[in-house]
Amino acid sequence: MAKNTLLTNIRPGSVVEFMQGDQPQLAFVLDEQSGKLRLWTINKRETKMPAARVLPWAGPNYAPDASKQEIQDILNRHQEKRGEIQAGLDVMELWELSQGELPEADVRWFADLLWEDISPDRLAALGRAMLSTKTHFKFRPPKFEIYTHEQVELRLKQQAEEKAREAVTRAGQDMFKALWDARKHGSDPKPPKLDEDVAESLAQLLKAAVADCLDDRQQQIWTAVKKGLPDHPHLPLQLAQAWGILPEHHNFHLDLAGFEWGDDWSDEHEQEIAALRKRFEAARHEPVETPFESIDGPTTRDIDDAFFIERDGDGYRLQLALARPTAHWEFGSELDRAVFNRVTSLYLPEGSSHMLPETLGTGLYSLLENEDRPALIAEFHLDAEGNLLETAPRLDWVRLKANTTYEAVEKCLEEDNGMYAVAHELSEKLIERRIGNGACIIRKPEPEVRVEGFPGNAEVRIEMKDAYPQSELIVSEFMILANRGLAEWAQEHGITLMHRTQAIALPPEAAGIFTDPSDIAAVVRMLAPTSVETSPRPHAALGVDVYAPCTSPLRRYTDFLNMAQIESYLKDGQARLSKDEMEALLPNLSARIQSVTQVQRFRPRYWKLHYLALRRNEWHSALVADENGPLPNLAMPELQINVRAPLKLLGDKLYPGQRFAIRFGRIDPLTNEIRVVEALEE
Repeated sequence: MAKNTLLTNIRPGSVVEFMQGDQPQLAFVLDEQSGKLRLWTINKRETKMPAARVLPWAGPNYAPDASKQEIQDILNRHQEKRGEIQAGLDVMELWELSQGELPEADVRWFADLLWEDISPDRLAALGRAMLSTKTHFKFRPPKFEIYTHEQVELRLKQQAEEKAREAVTRAGQDMFKALWDARKHGSDPKPPKLDEDVAESLAQLLKAAVADCLDDRQQQIWTAVKKGLPDHPHLPLQLAQAWGILPEHHNFHLDLAGFEWGDDWSDEHEQEIAALRKRFEAARHEPVETPFESIDGPTTRDIDDAFFIERDGDGYRLQLALARPTAHWEFGSELDRAVFNRVTSLYLPEGSSHMLPETLGTGLYSLLENEDRPALIAEFHLDAEGNLLETAPRLDWVRLKANTTYEAVEKCLEEDNGMYAVAHELSEKLIERRIGNGACIIRKPEPEVRVEGFPGNAEVRIEMKDAYPQSELIVSEFMILANRGLAEWAQEHGITLMHRTQAIALPPEAAGIFTDPSDIAAVVRMLAPTSVETSPRPHAALGVDVYAPCTSPLRRYTDFLNMAQIESYLKDGQARLSKDEMEALLPNLSARIQSVTQVQRFRPRYWKLHYLALRRNEWHSALVADENGPLPNLAMPELQINVRAPLKLLGDKLYPGQRFAIRFGRIDPLTNEIRVVEALEE
């Protein structure tokens, strides 16, 4: 502490003040030796401290040999007097008077602004008042710094925020404890009444915690309010549901991914969409006469591919019409950034939410029958064995002859319908060639999980989808052909695309079609995750040397980007983005893909576990997919989920495909927990 001339005359008998617990403390000097004081405090305690700790106001002085009672009376008298003086001070007026005069001054300078006669009690009372006004003055012993108007406004704002934070923290601790106790005991919560602003802050806090996007201020509050509550991974969600601000079965994966469900998000882009629609109408022209047809499920609304096939001598001429939502798109716009952030459409048991605004993705650019639509027409010439000879893409408008379904095509194939029969014939040759090239094809029963009455009265229904193997093969093989053929064509023309790669070496036994759960478990262990890259590399599981997804531009942003690259080259002779520019997009694109696809991965399993939780005491059929280790892997084909069971429940002699009837104990869809407690060999 800097030397203070006011303290040079401190001696036994002086009344002084020092800081203790952020408050000035009154004391009487009993003794002074070499800069060290022995004090009697107003709290009737004797203490020692350096003289440097004494505040820069002292006095008056009394007889050093006063009795303890006399000293106590002196201190009480000055304490009362200084309190009265402090209560009558207007520190704000003092700050206004001192503004602009000096950057800092000692307490006596400020006292001179107020009084002609400055007593020790007045000086001390003023010092106390200024110490308590931290928004306007800063005590830098032995002087007070005078804050500017700008500094005061900032500190007042910080003070208000701190006060609000303290209010939210106090209320949150009581509120969340009441909510958790009610949830724990299965009773109706009886939370304390809250101020409207505090309640809103707590609601925002819980929702941010659910989404794992707490800012620094919220993180501080959350750390404080959750003390004493269980360390549960989904504590904020459970509290929010107990409070009623989030519904039962709330899809927290959407929050984690920052993905807004439904189509309301597109409302703020109405002007951009309207301008795009005008460009669409201005560019409209007579479509080609090719009678394209699409094949999809009966409820599909975002139709992004259609085909027409005919024989070409001994070979085939296949034309694919791919939706072209990039035709009138403004890259870099607010709408584009929003779509990039969504990155993919989601198809969940409770419904669908599309990447593009529905007016575009399921309307204006969807390949609906008898509607004129801009398209990329990719023409493929193949020989009699299904070898790709030539790929020729072009831009045009199409008008589909029909939107048909897998079921309808399957029935037509039973009657050997002309175009569909040629299409199926080629698809069989294409898959045969891919298997010859090492493709690992996994085919599993596909249960359809539907949730009705969500979110209020959610009821899960699980039924096996009808299989349409021939028509499904047509679509899947034509899409793989298109993505492979366009990738090869782009490579030949120096166009950078986003490729899906899996550059691993698979053993010969991994090639083929696998349907048995144990065989599937074995080949899956040989595979590696795919990645998105700008460099063309093989995709081992598909059995192709290069693969760039282009066939779903209404549903996936990678396909959307690739469509724009091809479209730009066909229009202008140059791709829209260079390799370096495409590379620059990869980190954010890959991160968004990973984040949003987690929703698609985990949400259906959540509903399956909820379905099983309601049937916990029932027996379910399962078979051994992998018998190795202390927790063998059991497959439940009808639900397409795998569970692990302790070896002691199953017995020592296990073999792949061995069937068991199993029953579950604890099932928690929220934490993805499911435990087998009983197993009987079937």
